[in-house]
Amino acid sequence: MLDKLKKAKKAINKKTGWISKPRTRLVGGKKAITAKKSRRKGKQASFLILAKLESNPIITAKSENGWEDAQTFNPGVVLLEDKVHFLYRAIGKDSISRLGYARSSDGFRIEERLAYPIYEHKPTKRVFNYFSFASGGSFGGCEDPRLVRIGREDTLYMTYTACDEGLRVALTSIKVEDFLQKKWKWKSPRLISLPGEVHKNWVIFPEKINGKYGLLTSINPKVLIDYVDNLEFEKDRYIKSDYNDVCRKQSWDSFVRGAGPPPIKTKYGWLLFYHAIDKRSLGKYKVGAMLLDLFDPTKVLRRLKEPILAPEESYENNGFKAGVVYASGAVIKDSLLLIYYGGADSNVCVAYADFDKFLEALNKEVKPKLKIKILKKKK
Repeated sequence: MLDKLKKAKKAINKKTGWISKPRTRLVGGKKAITAKKSRRKGKQASFLILAKLESNPIITAKSENGWEDAQTFNPGVVLLEDKVHFLYRAIGKDSISRLGYARSSDGFRIEERLAYPIYEHKPTKRVFNYFSFASGGSFGGCEDPRLVRIGREDTLYMTYTACDEGLRVALTSIKVEDFLQKKWKWKSPRLISLPGEVHKNWVIFPEKINGKYGLLTSINPKVLIDYVDNLEFEKDRYIKSDYNDVCRKQSWDSFVRGAGPPPIKTKYGWLLFYHAIDKRSLGKYKVGAMLLDLFDPTKVLRRLKEPILAPEESYENNGFKAGVVYASGAVIKDSLLLIYYGGADSNVCVAYADFDKFLEALNKEVKPKLKIKILKKKK
């Protein structure tokens, strides 16, 4: 087991160009059981290993850009041409939430970042929006994008929370070619959730399911998915969803909030990350993982009994909203699962794991005694 852990460590370091400085602990602050001790007892240690960069966060506010000089967080991401493209939420001097663009070749180092916003939602009325301020600190605009390419279609779709008539889910799209060439020809957005209702965290599946597009709109108290023939929402066409804060008693996710990144297709099912709060420690957002059936994603096949991410680092506990990790983007690159999340509603961070090992542990419902490795950049 120790040899396997060492090989995995070397493989990750070789791929990322970082060297590891181990710091072992469990989410929740308990000391991890080492593989050596486990072997003495004749048991095999099973760890869901996540790594956080010592240089986290990877995107922070820029004082020279007024539109993003306060907060940069909660990115939507997409993998195109083997590069990770980010659309991150930004708030600046005027307290309006907009989206900025950044790009990374290895998924860790930001090598390009535009100095101007590439998307802004124009509300029907410019009024103070309490719901928006409570959900991230802005007085209006667009929040928490989720990017997805469906199959090999030549279009990227983006769902986001629109600060429009409260908080509603909006949908827009852009051609892949225009996106790559930075021609920001976004299609006019449509508000697709019902008027008069507050909704967030809707995601689109990256493949059609039984010949239809699937939109996951709620995971509490059960998984709700709406299937449509196309994503062209005409006027007065809305999706009805239902969210209920039914508690899962005596559980870390007793108060389930909603889906994180768009689901990832795996051999075992759709891998879905989600946000939740333990009502015994209100205010601490954590991230969990579950597997949904490939053909009927309303069926939950597996759900980890512990969170995969929790707010433990300083950049996750110092900011506009302390104690928040909010995953909104994830990709598989070079055999690694890369999870992008907002820390304290103030910055963009990344955590990763060996994808195959993570998936096997999730499929076996292993209790994740998380071994967090803080990575130190090579000099």
